[in-house]
Amino acid sequence: MILRRLLALAAVLTLTACATAQRLDAANDVHALLVAIRDGDRTTFDAHVDREALKRDFEARMAKELDRSDVDPRLKELGRLLSPTIANMAGDSLLTPTAFRQVAEYYGYEPSQPLPGRVAIASSLKPMPDGRVCATRKKDGPCLLIFTETEGKWRLSGFEGDLSELKGG
Repeated sequence: MILRRLLALAAVLTLTACATAQRLDAANDVHALLVAIRDGDRTTFDAHVDREALKRDFEARMAKELDRSDVDPRLKELGRLLSPTIANMAGDSLLTPTAFRQVAEYYGYEPSQPLPGRVAIASSLKPMPDGRVCATRKKDGPCLLIFTETEGKWRLSGFEGDLSELKGG
């Protein structure tokens, strides 16, 4: 009985350590992205953003909104046909440091404020069941930015906030 409890505790501690290491690893890239947004650094921003994933995310959100709407079915069909093009255009316009500046400020990344360290950022990251992590404002708050590890770098791959928070730039 005691052995089982010790094994269970060891398993929980191992999983917790893996999740913590994942969050610490992701925190470096999340910090770099938020600093790039704050500073308007397009090169670093582009290196930490998965444009295609975000465009697919925008397209899926448009489709979901169409499904919820009570507009004429023919207009819904037209919307579905146009949504890839609209998502692509929106992605080109909204996937810039300027457009995400309001989001960065929400997280406290303002030029007049000191930047939080890696551990502070890691504490606001939640591991997701599929291996991604999401950034929250508070420890148990809702997800806003979603990051996926690809080729050894954590890249922004989803945005859970209101699209109106993004200002084209």
